Amino acid sequence: MKTVLGFDVYGTLIDTAGVVAELGALVGAKAGEFSRVWREKQLEYSFRRGLMRRYEGFPVCIRDALDYTCTLLGAGLTQRQKERLLAAYRALPPFDDARECLIALNPEAFAVYAFSNGPAGTVETLLDGAGIRRFFLDIVSVEEVRSFKPDPTVYRRFVERSGAGSPGGAWLVSSNPFDVIGAVSAGMRAAWVRRSADAAFDPWGIEPTITVAGLLGIGDRIAAHERGD
Repeated sequence: MKTVLGFDVYGTLIDTAGVVAELGALVGAKAGEFSRVWREKQLEYSFRRGLMRRYEGFPVCIRDALDYTCTLLGAGLTQRQKERLLAAYRALPPFDDARECLIALNPEAFAVYAFSNGPAGTVETLLDGAGIRRFFLDIVSVEEVRSFKPDPTVYRRFVERSGAGSPGGAWLVSSNPFDVIGAVSAGMRAAWVRRSADAAFDPWGIEPTITVAGLLGIGDRIAAHERGD
């Protein structure tokens, strides 16, 4: 039986910091801070909407977080400039190791899915633009249950849609600790992609199944764990 892999998209396959260059032309030296706050607020808004059961698609979280960040940092962007940034967010670049990682995954051994907080149509466009859509059997989006990671319902939906059979039959691959904790808490296994040595994992007593420094060779690491090596 194939091992089911669910790849998180934003921040794992796709580099959300890829908007910094566009930001630099609009906010100058504040670009790095702007990008960080914007991303943090996107996630916060998705968490809050999930808890409140007031679902709106992730693009709404992205837009609202942009408005907040502009206000917080006094950016003074026009509506046209905001639309320019939102368009850039729909065409973010992949991480350098994403394509090579996906090419290396043996389709006889792995059933590979994109698993995202983003709506399926948005993710489809993003992955197409990055040149990596063809590597995925399907896109599993949280919109199907109208909630967000790390709601356990989201992970149960992934298990169901991927045909994994049980939570333990599926792996999440994510650079986001909250996502890894959510998946493991729901019974899945998870690989934390720790792209920076400075990255810290939340001290909840719920650990990733494996930790990797990047995506290259992740299939071998997961296969080795499956064998008990």
